[in-house]
Amino acid sequence: MSGKASSSQPSIGLGGSGALSHVYIQYPPLHCSIPGLRGLHYDDGNKLLISSTSDEIFSWKTVPFNPLSTPTCDSISEGPILYIRFSLDAKLIAVQRSSTEIEFYNTETKETFFQRCRSDSENILGFFWTDCPLCDIVIVKTSGLDLFAYNSVSKSLDLVETRKSNVSWYVYTHESRLVLLASGLQCRTFTGFQLSSAGMIRLPKFEMAMAKPEVNSKPVLDAEDVYIVTVYGRIYCLQVDRVAMVLHSYRFYRDAVVQQGSLPIYSSKIAVSVVDNVLLVHQVDAKVVILYDIFADSRVPVSAPLPLLLRGFPRSYSSSRFRESENSEVNNTGESVIYGDNWTFLVPDLICDISNKRSWKIHLDLEAISASSSEVPSVLEFLQRRKLETYKAKQLCLGIVRTVILERRPVSVVARAIDVLVTSYSHSIKTGSYFKGLKNDKTSPSNVPNVNSPVSSTDVSTSRTDGLGKTIRQESAAGIDSESLNRSSTFSASESEDISSFEPLKINSNDLQISLSGADSANEVHRSSLKYQLPGSSDNSYNANISEQQDSQLTSPAISPDEMYRFVFASVEEEMVGDPSYLVSIIVEFLRSANLEKIKIHPSLYVLTIQLLARYERYAELGLFIINKILEPSKEVALQLLDSGRQNIQTRKLGLDMLRQLSLHQDYVLLLVQDGYYREALRYAWKHKVTTVQPSLFLEAAFASNDSQHLAAVLRFFSDFIPDFHNTADFNSYYRVLNEMNSSIAA
Repeated sequence: MSGKASSSQPSIGLGGSGALSHVYIQYPPLHCSIPGLRGLHYDDGNKLLISSTSDEIFSWKTVPFNPLSTPTCDSISEGPILYIRFSLDAKLIAVQRSSTEIEFYNTETKETFFQRCRSDSENILGFFWTDCPLCDIVIVKTSGLDLFAYNSVSKSLDLVETRKSNVSWYVYTHESRLVLLASGLQCRTFTGFQLSSAGMIRLPKFEMAMAKPEVNSKPVLDAEDVYIVTVYGRIYCLQVDRVAMVLHSYRFYRDAVVQQGSLPIYSSKIAVSVVDNVLLVHQVDAKVVILYDIFADSRVPVSAPLPLLLRGFPRSYSSSRFRESENSEVNNTGESVIYGDNWTFLVPDLICDISNKRSWKIHLDLEAISASSSEVPSVLEFLQRRKLETYKAKQLCLGIVRTVILERRPVSVVARAIDVLVTSYSHSIKTGSYFKGLKNDKTSPSNVPNVNSPVSSTDVSTSRTDGLGKTIRQESAAGIDSESLNRSSTFSASESEDISSFEPLKINSNDLQISLSGADSANEVHRSSLKYQLPGSSDNSYNANISEQQDSQLTSPAISPDEMYRFVFASVEEEMVGDPSYLVSIIVEFLRSANLEKIKIHPSLYVLTIQLLARYERYAELGLFIINKILEPSKEVALQLLDSGRQNIQTRKLGLDMLRQLSLHQDYVLLLVQDGYYREALRYAWKHKVTTVQPSLFLEAAFASNDSQHLAAVLRFFSDFIPDFHNTADFNSYYRVLNEMNSSIAA
């Protein structure tokens, strides 16, 4: 489905990085530069650009989009080419030669055969290949649909089924597997069929709305005014009403086609694109693009209308060449022209310049979009729904939250922003989309909305063998919706990626350095999870410190609690000065939101909170945070309480009590010894059977007390409860020390 561009040809500021735009195309384009090419066709089933010479066809892959892509070549016989498509397994090429004849080429055996109309009263309007188990190819005629299966033995097509209908024209996209057949005097009555791997489904017949003009006439709907788009796994039909100057939208359900409202248009020429589930409405005459994020059925644009931008066009080249005559190569090729005469917009995200044999891919500028709105929660929701540039979306979200905290925006505003991120992360964990392996672009078959599948189900893959003996992978369709008309979720339900989480902070309970190292250990605890550069510490590191592999593996922009600590709270804490009450309030809001979603918080954030309160001697508040379990008990929290409690006995006691509550007996015993309570530590160790603490620690503490009776008691304790202790070096050493102490006392 495509839309023609305007006849006017405005030039743009070439390569202007300072130009204000939310949508752009990147120079250079994919150029079909082989001499003698005629025409340009797009095969959306295989994502191919196709052009031909007199006896050869050349095809370029557009997914992944690569301007330097090299074409493949196949030989065909001479003749007119009205329509051309490869089969989904690329073994057959179908070329429509006339309104009554299609020629088929076998790319392996080079054999050919023809399929012709059976009646002189019908014409072929077009065809498309399908992964439907009923057939391999569907031929659309003025009399309806003919479904054929390829017979590899007879090298011909076998008629499987015929669906009779008067057809004026049709629209079809392989992404949706949906074909709409237009009929009636105004071509406003539609019959729809979805031919997916789940089978063939007939949709209810419906009529499109058309405003009546003032004069006594009936406008006729044209094929270029109807678009089928797939957004968030849902199939929509968009229809241009030139009289009312609106773009009507229709959504397909299991047993109904429901009009979803209308969008205003400001140009007589309209084109539609979809980039990363964002609807782009090109106002071609006005030379601007309006963006809509219709996930929540909103009719409010994402941002203000702005022009389409050409990025990367060489300034020096263009400035010198444009001074030359009108016959210069640059002017002839039209590389710098936006919305040219021969531009055709291909759903979802391609532009074809037919006369110059070029193709452009449309991109969103997420940074520009996020910078154009002051509604922080709305911007974060928008960024969290993006899937194509997940790392950039995550970076922007982290930067936005850091900024609103550093600017000390109202706590309620920051809390709403945090709720968006926490809810998104919770949803990504539940749906398994937080992390996944490398994503591969697959041209066929794609995920398709399916009438027979509930929305919450995952796609089921099956396989069949086509007439060529090739096993074709079939994926269940995803979206002519069986769901209810109202949708309350904030995030897409079509996610199905695997879950992954960051490695939790690990502290060895046998490592006495952690238990006894004081302030240095506390700093180490709350920074030990900082495994890479905090974004925002410098502009360069924020944007550059990520490997290409990590970028390609990240399939969700959701932000984990660990990342919130590392890249927001820890970073902000270093930059903020003065009373920590504001930052503590923000952290509490984050803890509240995470608790509602039942998300586990890493102890490092609790440690940071304790440090903030203790730094300004807010010990009473700190005690309430611990008693009311706002800060969850953990070894890291207990150690930080002990460290911060050097200036407050009650805080230190809270740390000791927490160690006992967590049954961290060894750490508790070590801290008692460290504080000089070695006899209490002995009793506790004996009661709780703590056998991992070295006797030398107790003996050294008893010796330090300079009390021979205490040292004798400790020696006797270990001799009674540790077999063969009297044969150890510790016993011999301290027994000798004890004798020396007794001798000095007697003297």
